[in-house]
Amino acid sequence: MPSPDSNKYRSLSLWHDTLPTEDHLEQRASLPGDINVDVAIVGAGYTGMWTAHYLREADPTLRIAIIERDIAGFGASGRNGGWASALLPMGLDSIAKSHSRDEAVRLQRAMYSSIDEIGRATQDLGIDCNFTKGGTLTMVRNPAQAPRVHADLRHKASYGLTDDIWLDRTEIAERTTATDLLGASFTPHCAAIHPARLARGLAASLVARGVNIYEGTTVDSIEPHCVRTEHGTVTADIVVRATEGFTSSLKGMRRNVVPIYSLMLCTEPLSDDTWNSIGLRDRETFTDGRHSVIYGQRTADGRLAFGGRAAPYHFGSTISSDFERPRGVHEMIHATLVKIYPQVADATITHRWGGPLGATRDWHCSVGLDKTTGLAWAGGYVGDGVTTTNLAGRTLADLICGRSTDLTTLAWVGHSSRKWEPEPLRWVAIRAGLILAASADNSEARRQRPERARAWILDKLTGH
Repeated sequence: MPSPDSNKYRSLSLWHDTLPTEDHLEQRASLPGDINVDVAIVGAGYTGMWTAHYLREADPTLRIAIIERDIAGFGASGRNGGWASALLPMGLDSIAKSHSRDEAVRLQRAMYSSIDEIGRATQDLGIDCNFTKGGTLTMVRNPAQAPRVHADLRHKASYGLTDDIWLDRTEIAERTTATDLLGASFTPHCAAIHPARLARGLAASLVARGVNIYEGTTVDSIEPHCVRTEHGTVTADIVVRATEGFTSSLKGMRRNVVPIYSLMLCTEPLSDDTWNSIGLRDRETFTDGRHSVIYGQRTADGRLAFGGRAAPYHFGSTISSDFERPRGVHEMIHATLVKIYPQVADATITHRWGGPLGATRDWHCSVGLDKTTGLAWAGGYVGDGVTTTNLAGRTLADLICGRSTDLTTLAWVGHSSRKWEPEPLRWVAIRAGLILAASADNSEARRQRPERARAWILDKLTGH
């Protein structure tokens, strides 16, 4: 019989609910008291677990402990949209401005190769996370979206990144039959995955190789060479903060990274006839050219999983399970899905879920290590973390082991984002950004031409 814990965690998302039955989703033992290790990692999500994985590969003698408040894969790592994409939250121009165009390209190409590294690593570890590299379609569904999508293709090409292509109406119709399609851009650099299978598989493989994951252990603060928890203190040569959207709950870090909620739902498994009508035969992930972020995928078991970032930011960077299923926002997400694929209008919605992602003030992710304090970090992915965490884990492993490699000199290493404004300023700014994105989309759908003024303000708010 499943334990109460198992039922609790299976209800987190579709991904947790469809894990193999042998994964009982029960908490591992908590921290037993004060301990000393070589590397302490706070957070058993992708960042923390990929870091531990590559550290274990680099030096099997290292004593590594991961400290997690709930269970491995509890947060965004287990609940995301399942895109192992090459997306970075900061634009190429932002990277080029602080470094160079060549360095911007080098970081982007490192992201491309990281997708394949996830495929390789999961195969070697025997983790079946339904990895399928089908690419991403960014559909144009009204004339106002076309200039942005074309501009993005030209912009990438100006950096010598020419893998992404334009599909006209005839070409896109061979891939999918979404409504109002005028064309789409296509990038091959994305794989659809089952997020919780990846997270839980990584955890199991680490435990099997001698990495201790202490679950049910709340961290109060991170300090030089020290992690203070409710169950004891962990001292370590290196302490890695891998807490992403939950960073604001740590002492002294409420303004470092803000939690922004992203919400998802999924249909029941669809019939072959329905899928023949929809397309997405290669499990292409999909979005469109609107300002508000939407994302979807055809799951390996034949569902349509779809999400968006229309949920409100909560005052004081508050995080609560109460924010994960707002009925009105989920209804809006469902209505958007049905507008794109009316074939699913009568399909049962079996799961609704959500959770916080992490955003820095300049929308810039980073990874780094302060050798003086022993404090390392990675994060600020703004929802684009599935692939970025793998690159972060490999980079942190090199930094911690003292190796100078191509990864340790990438442009995001050592980047420092300024803190968010105190309340109520950040509440006003983030809420304004969400409202602006939605109003710009509504205006464009109504007027059928780009909303330039609101788009310019959005770019300024997000640091682009």
